[in-house]
Amino acid sequence: MHIIRSNDLVKPALGKMVVEAPYVVKYRKPGQFIILRIDEVGERIPLTIADVDKEKDTITLYYQVVGTTTQKLSVLKAGDALRDIAGPLGHPTEIKNYGTVVCIGGGIGTAPLYPIARAMNEAGNRVITIIGARTEDLLMLTDKFETVGEETIICTDDGSSGRKAFVTDPLKEIMAAETIDAVVAIGPVPMMKAVSELTREKKILTVVSLNAIMIDGTGMCGGCRVTINGETKFTCVDGPEFNGHEVNFDELVSRLGTYRIEETVSKEKHQHKCKIGLGK
Repeated sequence: MHIIRSNDLVKPALGKMVVEAPYVVKYRKPGQFIILRIDEVGERIPLTIADVDKEKDTITLYYQVVGTTTQKLSVLKAGDALRDIAGPLGHPTEIKNYGTVVCIGGGIGTAPLYPIARAMNEAGNRVITIIGARTEDLLMLTDKFETVGEETIICTDDGSSGRKAFVTDPLKEIMAAETIDAVVAIGPVPMMKAVSELTREKKILTVVSLNAIMIDGTGMCGGCRVTINGETKFTCVDGPEFNGHEVNFDELVSRLGTYRIEETVSKEKHQHKCKIGLGK
């Protein structure tokens, strides 16, 4: 059991949980993730580790309230416990001195990007961060990024905060003005695809994280199959990060909808149970 130290909605549909996980704290590196299960009958969901506190043996997780499990997570309180946390899992980000690194986060993908940007900065890189979201309510950690890089650019689709632009707009401007040595992009699949296509022509190393497609998290279920440079890979054990220029994004987008009907049915059933007082 893993005791929850705090759990709050920091935005209308964005939760931040701090939970005890000593083993994860001891071995975790930027880019890795955990698999959690709320209770014995709960589904397994992957969440990337946003931060750790070595003194308190806690990890910080962010989640967007979109489905049954994240709805259940959102109502847990300090003192409650999670049944399982498995991790750290996946290969960590390759951190080294590349030169100029542009870190791009979209929506909830901003959370796992933060420790990577911080580590890139500590490795001596010049870090420029671009943070994007549909609206201001989905922006997160913007103040923290300002402490780990030379510049932080905020974009929203509706212009409610920062520039009214997609993350690719400032990226184009930076690419036109100077040399970029590496790009790390984490967020919605269409965003990562757009970034990868933009950097392809100049052959800029572009790293993307595909944890959104994971299910089991240990390579046993095969649900996270992706095609990388023509070969089948498992996101959970071979990734979660890959070279964005080698990812078959069209196939990935198609596979992300595999369980959409089941997810919708599960969410509706849970909402109905909550209405009649049987859900939690």
